[in-house]
Amino acid sequence: MGVPERPTLLLSVTFLLLSLGLPVLGAPPRLICDSRVLERYILEAKEAENTTMGCAEGPRFSENFTVPDTKVNFYAWKTMEVEEQAVEVWQGLSLLFEAILRAQALLANSSQPSEMLQLHVDKAISGLRSLTSLLRVLGAQKEAISPPDATPPAPLRTFTVDTFCKLFRIYSNFLRGKLKLYTGEACRRGDR
Repeated sequence: MGVPERPTLLLSVTFLLLSLGLPVLGAPPRLICDSRVLERYILEAKEAENTTMGCAEGPRFSENFTVPDTKVNFYAWKTMEVEEQAVEVWQGLSLLFEAILRAQALLANSSQPSEMLQLHVDKAISGLRSLTSLLRVLGAQKEAISPPDATPPAPLRTFTVDTFCKLFRIYSNFLRGKLKLYTGEACRRGDR
C-alpha cells in the first residue's frame, strides 16, 4: 500500500482540522472553490437526510424550528449581485445552525436519544462551522454593503419544520442549492 499523494493528504488533513473548527494555516486560500470540498459536506448532509427518511418522519419536535426556504428562482438569483447572494446564504446558514443546535439540545434532553441521529446532528454542526470558516476565507460578507439610498434587500423566505427528517432535508437542499450556486459564482468572479 503506497503513501497517498500530497494533494490528497493535504486535503484530508485540511478536512480534519476544519471539522474540528480549527483554522488551517497553509491551506489553499480558496479551498471552498475546490468542488470536492463542498461535495463532501453535501454528501454528509444527504446521508443524514437519507438516514432520517428511514425513520418515517421520526419523533416530532416540541416546537417548530425556522429554516430557510431552499427554493431558488434562477432568473432572480442570476440577476442578484454576488454580495446579495452572500447575505442570503449567510442568513440561511445562520437559521440552519440555530435549528440544528436546538435539535441537538432536544436530543440531549431525550430519555432515549438515537446514537445515529446524534452522530448526524454533530456532523451537521461541525460541517456548518467548517463551511462558515471557508466562506469567510472566500471573502463572503454577512451583510451587504449598499449605498444609503438603495432599497433594502427582501427578507429571507423561511418556513418551519417539526421533525429531524424535514430539518435534514432542508439542510441538504440548502447546501446543494443556494450554497453551491453562490460559491460557484463567487469563485468564478474571484478568478477574473
